[in-house]
Amino acid sequence: MRPTRTLNIGILAHVDAGKTSLTERLLFDTGTIDRLGSVDAGSTQTDTNAIERQRGITVHSAVASFRVGDTQVNLIDTPGHSDFIAEVERALGVLDGAVLVLSAVEGVQAQTRILMRTLRESRLPTLIFVNKIDRAGARTEALLADIRRRLTPHIVAMTAVRNAGTKAATASPKPYDTEFTTAVGELLADHDDELLARVVDGPPPTPAELGKALADQTARALVHPVHFGSAIGGQGIEALINAMVTLIPAPQPNPTAPPRGTVFAVERDAATGHKTAYLRLFEGEVKVRQTLTFTTPTGTHTGRLTSLSIVGADPGPALTPGNIGKLRGLPDIRVGDHLGHPGHPNEPGPRFAAPTLQSVVRPRDPGTATAARLDAALKDLAEQDPLIRARTEPGGATSVFLYGEVQKEVIAATLADTYGIEAVFEPSRTVHTERPTTTGEFAGEMHRGPAPTGHWATVGLRVEPAPYGSGNTFRYETELGALPRAFHQAVEETVHDALRTGPLGWAVTDCAVTLVRSGFDSVMSTAGDFRALTRIVLEGALHDAGTTLYEPYRTFELEIPPASLATVTGRLTSLGALIEESAAAAGGWLLRGTVAARRVAAIERRLPGLTHGEAVWWSRPAKDRPAPRPTDHRPPRADR
Repeated sequence: MRPTRTLNIGILAHVDAGKTSLTERLLFDTGTIDRLGSVDAGSTQTDTNAIERQRGITVHSAVASFRVGDTQVNLIDTPGHSDFIAEVERALGVLDGAVLVLSAVEGVQAQTRILMRTLRESRLPTLIFVNKIDRAGARTEALLADIRRRLTPHIVAMTAVRNAGTKAATASPKPYDTEFTTAVGELLADHDDELLARVVDGPPPTPAELGKALADQTARALVHPVHFGSAIGGQGIEALINAMVTLIPAPQPNPTAPPRGTVFAVERDAATGHKTAYLRLFEGEVKVRQTLTFTTPTGTHTGRLTSLSIVGADPGPALTPGNIGKLRGLPDIRVGDHLGHPGHPNEPGPRFAAPTLQSVVRPRDPGTATAARLDAALKDLAEQDPLIRARTEPGGATSVFLYGEVQKEVIAATLADTYGIEAVFEPSRTVHTERPTTTGEFAGEMHRGPAPTGHWATVGLRVEPAPYGSGNTFRYETELGALPRAFHQAVEETVHDALRTGPLGWAVTDCAVTLVRSGFDSVMSTAGDFRALTRIVLEGALHDAGTTLYEPYRTFELEIPPASLATVTGRLTSLGALIEESAAAAGGWLLRGTVAARRVAAIERRLPGLTHGEAVWWSRPAKDRPAPRPTDHRPPRADR
């Protein structure tokens, strides 16, 4: 029998909180698998690739399903390490709700607070599961106080724990007695005036009315039920499952609307190279042999679906709204592609920045063939995660753009295990950009006889600053049709390609390039002449205009205990941070400001020692700013 409703629920947590073990326990207790896998043994259902099994961490989002009555739950297990935050971003866009996992021993971590803040900004219904109650040092009441103080005050403890911190620990649902209903009623009344009147003046709300109000406010992400338990021991899991299917609402999509969905994961078969795309469908239906059009940041692509399977569901003729499908036969598909009309108001948008680190990669054993294989492998990995870009640099080296050093280690291990390539990464550098300082112009002339330029072409280009954030544009001031179309195309393509490396070695952005002169010989000129000359002329125009080097900045918020204010502000200032606001917050201080992205890693390393592990650092991209002169900020190159 097919389920009548589907929920897509993400499992989020800081590293080592036990979310992969929780996913395994949920599958086991619902009868989906007949034995529990182990993270340590590398035998879990969702950490499937060799790197995840070896390291015991989740690198890519994975989907597993179970059923409870008429509800199918698709669990999306997301990475916990901050280097793989792009995976979390994609998961948030396809979820109906989330379970945020904490450890009863380690408690609220900095990454937990970042995740909770993101979940609240997304207005995503979220349950909190406190894991490891059977571990020595587990806390309950003290941890609830920490959750209220450091995550959100709007929580409802749904389970009672006995013998916490011992192997005999138990977790059972709290009864709707007078004490519990009074506490819950007072909390829910904060968001419900009618309920507040009942709590103050009577008659008091019944348990059924409180249960309905709890479900409503959980669905609206106003309150967050908290469950205690143990993924390893199985305590508290039944109550968590019940909360997932009763408190997180399933969407009510329109199956007759045009199909609309998001691709949040792509796998490539190592033997055949064929892609499998994971699509969350929001509206409409998708069937095999249907022609689908996907939108991307740079345009659209169309493909004919050759194979379709539905995650966790019986085979059926179509993928229906709310479900996740595995699509095959779409060679151009990439993570982040949207099925349906671009710019739909409900379409999930980005929440995290693009990578700001760049590293050149080379094979340990030099050789043209190995270098080509490395370049292809890196671009294959980047295709699975478009926020990690790979590109070929002048001279044949390949560079990758990353979030952090752990990510670099994982990519290196993947190259070795999956592609058989031992790779060496150069030290990472912060990605900078160049912008034209003023207007510049340059031309290369074609002459009869031996051309001084060495090319049978005439090209004149003007470069000038464009509005901040507008990117690069190319336009014509010459008469339309003055050049054959192939020559026009050669000039435009070369301009965009050449802007990848400016005079200072970094990509040029926010630059308007105008073709102001052109000419050709109907017998001798070729597209190659125009490509070669355009590169020379653009270099001259940029040199004439000059470029200013910019580096990425981030705005930050930092919560610290009161005793560390002077020490922390002094350290931030010494690292170039500009503190724009400081205010007393619950139990400490809240600092806001901006800092160069290249300083963030150093700040994050120092904060735990300066605050006894109590600091919570949260940052977002800000408008970049002029950087010091390029002597210390050249892009990484294989020959340096």
